[in-house]
Amino acid sequence: MESFYIKGGKKLNGEVEVSTSKNALLPILAGSIMCNGTVVLKNCSFYSDVNNMISILNSLGAGTKIENRDLIIQSDLASSYYINEEFTKKVRSSIFMLGPLLSRFKMAKVAYPGGCNIGTRPIDLHIKGLKALNVKIEEKHGYIYCDGRNMKAGIVHLDFPSVGATENLMMASVFLNGTTTIYNAAKEPEIKDLQNFLNAMGAKVYGAGTGTITVFGVDKLTSAEYCAIPDRIVAGTYLIATCMVGGNVKLTNCVAEHNMALILKLKQAGAKIKTSKNNIEIKISKRPKSISKIETQPYPGFPTDLQSQILTLQTISDGTSVIIENLFETRFKIFTELKKMGADISLHDRMAIVNGVEMLSGANVVAPDLRGGVGLVIAGLQADGYTTVNDIYHIDRGYYCLEDDLQKLGAEIKRIKQN
Repeated sequence: MESFYIKGGKKLNGEVEVSTSKNALLPILAGSIMCNGTVVLKNCSFYSDVNNMISILNSLGAGTKIENRDLIIQSDLASSYYINEEFTKKVRSSIFMLGPLLSRFKMAKVAYPGGCNIGTRPIDLHIKGLKALNVKIEEKHGYIYCDGRNMKAGIVHLDFPSVGATENLMMASVFLNGTTTIYNAAKEPEIKDLQNFLNAMGAKVYGAGTGTITVFGVDKLTSAEYCAIPDRIVAGTYLIATCMVGGNVKLTNCVAEHNMALILKLKQAGAKIKTSKNNIEIKISKRPKSISKIETQPYPGFPTDLQSQILTLQTISDGTSVIIENLFETRFKIFTELKKMGADISLHDRMAIVNGVEMLSGANVVAPDLRGGVGLVIAGLQADGYTTVNDIYHIDRGYYCLEDDLQKLGAEIKRIKQN
């Protein structure tokens, strides 16, 4: 087991490049299985979730190799539509494989997915949507069995704009004869990135980024090179970390528009932020002001994946903040660990009330999940003394060499092995 060992009190200064997006790469990796050829993903960031998805592709028969920072996938070698529990328990995005496997083989057998335990996150929207395309589905013995031999293009209306369900349905529709329309689709930037990737291989998908996506069926997908968008959650985490401790940081390879909900909140807190086409620069020299209300919403609202980090920032901000979590009912698991560090937080169902203190205290804490774990890291950057964050395998799922990036900015953080 590995941990992060952090000495708090250092301001962040300098420049760091934002890695390619985990949440974009995962459905892109799933979609690569539909290609009748080779997919090259440029400048790929090898988060542990990405590595687990690569293992799934290998288990299906696809060939993969890494050259420098590029991932090369021989998709045409894939021969299986079965994914067992050994793989799915490690990464929730394994559910993204349903749509591509149905497109490629007209059949899919996938064990129920794992991932962070941050709420129920039911897959009923995926299943209901696939049934609307005439897929026969059985759930038994911990597996989802899908028969798509009679799949038909059609109209799907999602009860909630689920990112994963939207992506699955987009991929399931690519080879269907006719036109498929997805209403109440998710609008996240990663949806548009998946559309662009599919179209680079020859698909005809339109409307991503709006509430209505249209897919015109094609006969095949061919080889392509593609580079995923920058990770807006990583960028947002580094912006919040800078606010936490003060300093002057420039992020390169990022899209400010994707983080506008956060940027506007941090400006309220007193940060000075400049944006350009591919860069964000943040400067703050005094204690941040509390943000009176933060409420998570689907994009373009405030992202749930930055809720733990912004909550951590409120623990040392000047004033009182109310944070409402609308998407995942157990997203406040970081609460207990922040209390160990001296935070003044009270929970009321899906609402947290945070009274800012001037400084947290270093402590031995445990990462409860991916985003909560990185929230504890940025708490440690500000805290008095030393902080040890344990169970950082959660963090590695969505941050690629986190300690290296923070060290570049002047933080005192190192990865240590625990007995």
